[in-house]
Amino acid sequence: MTATDVRPSSDAEATAAAVAAAIRTVDANIATFGDRYPADTTVANRYPLRPPSGAQPEGANVGWTTSFWPGMLWLAHDLTGAERHLRAALSHVDSFAARMTHGIDLDTHDLGFLYTLACVTPARRTGDPQARDAALAAADHLMTRVLEPAGIIQAWGDLNDPRQRGRTIIDSLMNTPLLFWASQTTGDDRYAAAARRHTAQLRQHILRPDGTTFHTFYWDPASGEPLRGETEQGHADHSCWARGQAWGIYGFSLNHRHIGDPALLTAARTCADRFLAHLPDDHVAYWDLVFGDGSGQERDSSAAAIAACGLVELADGLTDTASADRYRTAAAEILRSLIGHYSTDGHPVSNALILHGVYDKPKSVGVDEGTLWGDYFYLEALTRATIPGWTSPW
Repeated sequence: MTATDVRPSSDAEATAAAVAAAIRTVDANIATFGDRYPADTTVANRYPLRPPSGAQPEGANVGWTTSFWPGMLWLAHDLTGAERHLRAALSHVDSFAARMTHGIDLDTHDLGFLYTLACVTPARRTGDPQARDAALAAADHLMTRVLEPAGIIQAWGDLNDPRQRGRTIIDSLMNTPLLFWASQTTGDDRYAAAARRHTAQLRQHILRPDGTTFHTFYWDPASGEPLRGETEQGHADHSCWARGQAWGIYGFSLNHRHIGDPALLTAARTCADRFLAHLPDDHVAYWDLVFGDGSGQERDSSAAAIAACGLVELADGLTDTASADRYRTAAAEILRSLIGHYSTDGHPVSNALILHGVYDKPKSVGVDEGTLWGDYFYLEALTRATIPGWTSPW
């Protein structure tokens, strides 16, 4: 065997360089933000502190995205083993515990996103009792959003608001892991039972016959009858919002891991095949899959990062080696493009990890900017590519 034979592959070298660049940015952001929280998206490619909200000051723990910051810190600790990353990650437990104790901005299904990354992770890794108790309280609060007889978890808003009543969204598939953890932790199956029923409803109704997905779907809260699908952040009700399709890949795959229902793995494959069939030449989706090269529309790097993670999760659930390899190859192609063309390495003005994301194009919010969730899932994709057998927080 020659020296050439044992050299790292170009992908491995690029991934290692991307990890190093990401860690430098995370370290700089620890100094900038500490235990406060960046905004949902960058402004001119830099995250400001989260704006004041109601009685909460600048940088406070409000909104649905704050946990992606400690989530990145836990990933940094996975990648480096450094004490500074462990300390920084643990510093957020107090804030998330206080958020539950004081009832701050809890009217959302995104308690799953928030407390899985910020509190379940330290509860698992360090046995932190405050983190465990806060995560269980979050799971209990999430259970209050289960609407019978529809059997779905309402997405957001006041449960008494008729405009919101009976609505869920595809993102909710990523919030159910909190409920599975709560059942594993307490021995009480009612959490997991709610997650199983909710996931089954989404598989039947939010996934369309052509393999695309609705962003949001309504049920009659009294009868449980499925009503209609719509979009909030996609181009049109009949089009396919790219980030939603990526949530479908990852979310159905995750729920298959927890539930074991083969129909969920089939749903994840359906979402993946449709997503991959509509990628442009550089493998990073436009913000809605109805658009392609030459459309003049923006990409959504966050959808690409979510899909890269979801495709690996999907591959891990398959026994068909050829299919699994195809999805892993697609994930690697997406990650390669994100590293090469969307990362901020070489962009010292930015404090994001990747650029060219879209939060909500119809409302002109966070268009062609870095996004906090995009950064998290980009770093998760790098972590998956770097650490064999990495243990997922989900």
